[in-house]
Amino acid sequence: MGSASAGAQWISAPPTGRSGRRMGIPFQPSFRCAFPISNNIGQLKGKREKKGGKVCYSAEGVKDEIDAEEACELVSGMELSIGEEAHHSITAHLFKAVKNNNGTAILLLTDLFSFQDSSVRDFAYRLACNGFNVLLPDVFHGDSCEEQKAVEDIGAATKWLVDEFLAAGISRKLGIVGFGYGGGRVIDVLAQDQGSYFSIGASLYGTEVNPSLATKVEVPVLLISGDNDPLCPVSVMKDLEKGMGEGSKLVIFGGRGHGFVHKPGSPEEDEDAEQAFLMLRNWLHDGLVATNIEASA
Repeated sequence: MGSASAGAQWISAPPTGRSGRRMGIPFQPSFRCAFPISNNIGQLKGKREKKGGKVCYSAEGVKDEIDAEEACELVSGMELSIGEEAHHSITAHLFKAVKNNNGTAILLLTDLFSFQDSSVRDFAYRLACNGFNVLLPDVFHGDSCEEQKAVEDIGAATKWLVDEFLAAGISRKLGIVGFGYGGGRVIDVLAQDQGSYFSIGASLYGTEVNPSLATKVEVPVLLISGDNDPLCPVSVMKDLEKGMGEGSKLVIFGGRGHGFVHKPGSPEEDEDAEQAFLMLRNWLHDGLVATNIEASA
């Protein structure tokens, strides 16, 4: 592992208001996820081991003596309709951790044309497996040309999370994660929000990014990409990280292309996807869970 730029990691790889209407619980994940097993990557502060048949993961009191498979089975999935206007509503999926819920909420923005992709719901489900409440809204409707509408829908989805989690005192701040086109919009949202609702963000191979907005982002952002991704040039990511300054972090995976984290296409990509997910999980834990624990202490 070597340094690609200041604050960046280069990981080598072989170049191969309750305006929502609840509609039901119609989906299940296509995998059985478990808590990650490595404590050598990123900012992981705990450890995982077997104790009497139980999988125990201790990370500042967030997970302790939880059976991984049982916890993942206790993630509820619900379809929502967000919006108070009769002529326009936003379809969304809400994933809530049941057994190990840490009380924090994340807004997950997808790539274009991928809201119905099973890999996207699997990704959201896996975040919930790790204790988070995840809202996955269809804010792009497969059309990047509807930019103003997407901005309004992201605002509506944020308001829904604020009403559900912040106003109820469940969580003090929200997190935002996006990949592809959604990853680019993470920067837009945080530049406008300026720390009002979101305390941390993550952009995975974000596209159509405007680096000039970086100086307006006031919260830490994790940037993950591959050096073989023409849609997300490394040079743009470096400019973005430099503009956001201290606290944000850029991680480049050598030999990887677009979409490798949420939709790996080979065994090698599977390994890197796991490493990237660990980094993301730990990043969100430190920025949301640990912050809430400290604030309530």
